[in-house]
Amino acid sequence: MSRLRQGFELAGVSWRTIRGDRSLAVFPVLGGASAVLLTAAFVIPGLLLVTDESLGAAAWTGLVLFAVAAYLAAFAGIFFSVALAACAERSLQGEDTTVREGIAAARTRIPQIAGWALVTTTVNLVIRAIEARFEGVGGAIVAALGGLAWALVTFLAVPVIAFEGTGPWATLKRSAGLFRQRWGQQVAGLAATSGVVALIGVLPGAVMIGIGVVVLPAAGGIALIAAGALLVIVASVVASTLSQILAVALYRFAADGVAVGPFTEAQLQSVIRTRRARRFGRRAGEPT
Repeated sequence: MSRLRQGFELAGVSWRTIRGDRSLAVFPVLGGASAVLLTAAFVIPGLLLVTDESLGAAAWTGLVLFAVAAYLAAFAGIFFSVALAACAERSLQGEDTTVREGIAAARTRIPQIAGWALVTTTVNLVIRAIEARFEGVGGAIVAALGGLAWALVTFLAVPVIAFEGTGPWATLKRSAGLFRQRWGQQVAGLAATSGVVALIGVLPGAVMIGIGVVVLPAAGGIALIAAGALLVIVASVVASTLSQILAVALYRFAADGVAVGPFTEAQLQSVIRTRRARRFGRRAGEPT
């Protein structure tokens, strides 16, 4: 199966899950809005304190506020992702879910979410520091590769927290362990799923924004920028929801060997391969 076709299939199955339970798309909206509000509450005063002069007490306070903002934004995003994962699993099993139930489930994992938010914030700050250290294209490449590697080994971290309630170190080990044992060389299938959403929503939205900037200050330019921004936001919400639904399905399949919801074993098997099976040049589950 081609990677693009695989991406369309997986995205389509996840989309049907959203259509069957539209409350799932609420969680990324709540997470994004909470992150923006929390970030603004600390970044704005931080900007007022940080100056171009030598770092004094006020400037250091501003930097601390930036770090707090990054942590709270990460906490909000993970909290609502855990809530989404909890509801997504029930929805995949054909049960009705509500936003309140998802939030209630996430509240039982607050200590684990707080610890994982600290880990992710630290890693992201380190990646940004590396990018700043190696200026130009080299820094951007190093940061992009580091971010991609981290995203891959922690792709199942949210389901692990939601369903196993592990702490930060155990979550990292569990997510990375499932990745190493079960993924093989089929990561492109996951990238294709995200690429489908980018192709349909994010890319056209970005093009509309770019055209709008060019034709400013005409009214048409403002309308294009607004429409493009709205399309990017909607596409981002959909992409986040699709990603978490797929993560839940892959987690159950990788951990338990069970295909849940409308996902078939063949579809999930096309993404996950055991390393041992790949080593011997055959697919997992295929006869020798």
